[in-house]
Amino acid sequence: MALPLLMIFIGLIVLIWSADLFVEGAAASASQLGMSPLLIGVIVVGFGTSAPEMTVSVLSAMQGNPGISLGNAYGSNIANIALILGITALINPISIHSQMLKKELPILLAVTLLAFEQLYDGQLSRTEALTQLAVFIGILAWMTSEDIKKGNEELVRDVETELEAIPTSLDLGIFWVVVGLTFLIVSSRVLVWGAVSIAQSLGVSDLIIGLTIVAVGTSLPELASSIMAIRKGEHDLAVGNIVGSNLFNTLAVVGLVGSIQPMPIPADIVNRDWLLMALLTLALFFMGYDRSRNGYGKINRLEGGLLLATYIGYTLYLIDTGANP
Repeated sequence: MALPLLMIFIGLIVLIWSADLFVEGAAASASQLGMSPLLIGVIVVGFGTSAPEMTVSVLSAMQGNPGISLGNAYGSNIANIALILGITALINPISIHSQMLKKELPILLAVTLLAFEQLYDGQLSRTEALTQLAVFIGILAWMTSEDIKKGNEELVRDVETELEAIPTSLDLGIFWVVVGLTFLIVSSRVLVWGAVSIAQSLGVSDLIIGLTIVAVGTSLPELASSIMAIRKGEHDLAVGNIVGSNLFNTLAVVGLVGSIQPMPIPADIVNRDWLLMALLTLALFFMGYDRSRNGYGKINRLEGGLLLATYIGYTLYLIDTGANP
């Protein structure tokens, strides 16, 4: 048990480090190839924090552990809202611009319903998985075009500042992409081995391990970026990171996993995990509703505490049911 726990710990540290390295190298390479800072911000940096979820889930599926893949994707979504936004709101109440309620959050709600339609029959087919990927590409293209229309000068400034701090040589950028991707794959394999070993030692399903240890670990980049954003007063960025990550996990990660290995869907995924994910998404929508009519809603500290308590209760329930199947 000690060795798998150590491997999970080491795997998570290297996973997060290599994801940052990969994103920085990709951003530098894209800049040298002529991609605009706006597109780099939306495509490369915007979804870069989900690289850990993607690599872990894809490798788990390839190794025949679909429970970890699905648990990681949906568990990360639950952790993003309940754990990360809960902690962030406790540190500082989060303001949500009404525009996000009109556009991004309704899209996330629609995608969550699409996930139910794909899962409720107890089977994720390759056709359904490819449909999810197609929907993701369509949403990404639409969001990118919207950002281009608006100009989004703040995002451009943030990306330009980040690009100044990373290597700008194309050769060096490609080198860091290769190094980052290599360590992403190696650390993911180490993490999955540790997770499967713990699941076998404890006699619990790999789904439970994916929903808890793996999901929280791969969500750490979102936690760090949300806390940093809220301390800088960038409230929309803090929530936007979570919405973007959940869209990526629900469509791209599950879509890739299902394309590699169509799989049966455990009933608990639909009856327990999807249901909680949907309720948390609805709660985020209503918490962000503009009650003062000043153009902003707010997740206050009480609501943040309720979100965090929900996550703690959910995790304890998973541990109890995992230990007493």
